[in-house]
Amino acid sequence: MIHKKIAVIGGGVAGMETAIQLDRIGYPVDLIEKSESLGGHAKNWYRVFPDRRPAAEIFEILHSNLKNSRVEVKTSTTIKTFEKKDGKIFLSDQENETNSYDAIVLCSGFELFEASRKEEYGFGIYENVITSAGLEEMFNSGSILTKQGKAPKRVGFVHCVGSRDEQCGNHHCSKVCCVTAVKQAIEISEMLPETEVFCFYMDMRMFGPYYEELYRESQEKWGVQYIRGRVSEAAGNAGGSIQVKAEDTLTGRPLKMNVDLLVLMVGMLPSKDTKQIAGQLDLKTGVNGFFKAWDDHYQTNLTSQTGIFIAGSATAPMNITDTISHARAAATEVDKYLKEINNKITY
Repeated sequence: MIHKKIAVIGGGVAGMETAIQLDRIGYPVDLIEKSESLGGHAKNWYRVFPDRRPAAEIFEILHSNLKNSRVEVKTSTTIKTFEKKDGKIFLSDQENETNSYDAIVLCSGFELFEASRKEEYGFGIYENVITSAGLEEMFNSGSILTKQGKAPKRVGFVHCVGSRDEQCGNHHCSKVCCVTAVKQAIEISEMLPETEVFCFYMDMRMFGPYYEELYRESQEKWGVQYIRGRVSEAAGNAGGSIQVKAEDTLTGRPLKMNVDLLVLMVGMLPSKDTKQIAGQLDLKTGVNGFFKAWDDHYQTNLTSQTGIFIAGSATAPMNITDTISHARAAATEVDKYLKEINNKITY
């Protein structure tokens, strides 16, 4: 099967793991990433949930496995055209170089919701309103400070920013925002023990193993306070603090408080490349805009086109653990497909 060549599009967690597994089976693999480095959004994380393991440890494993493989890694490479013809998939990059493959795996990942679209929260208007991704950068720097250079005494988290929001056209749940807020709330409490932390949520969706335990730990050990209700408005005060207006739907009372730092838990949207790729390869997308699997239960790596596979958060919001499992499943499906094709040719 060595003569069967595969392209993996996207160098995040899903793409890296898919390429590694296909290489172990014995296939020549090109791993194609449009940015300068591998890792996707997750490479910028400080720690991962639920055990708050350093994210760098996961990437050390992935990079080590790639280094010890025969995978050809192509970074800073943007695929401009996709074409399926005569059982092959032809990919042309920004340099107009065209290569053909027997199968491709789309691991194009996701985009973060642009928080400035929710003007009522003040992102891009007030300097102490940041996103969850921005907070991870602070964690990595080892310093949690307001723009005034002070440690915040009170921090607020706003859940479901750009998710489950009809006004934005996003009806889907981004799945990982709730537990990310719990993790980040604990990390702030750990780094700044005197800081009060509040989470404004719609519903706490603790779906994964040990997520509920982490949620309970955040309250019982770290004193994080959870307020059920949407934030209606955030406004800047003199001195840089943010006034938050919300309704506590459990008590039925309006609420107003000042926080020194407001963190917006931005949701996951389909990659901007998804629509283009789907159009060129005649692939289906779901109501949430992500690539649609051939079967949502039994064949989640298959698409409506033979030889074209999908993995990771190109298909739906997904955590790192599930992404790795989905990537390994994709490699198995590709191997099965190519062996079936080879048997048809042979016999």
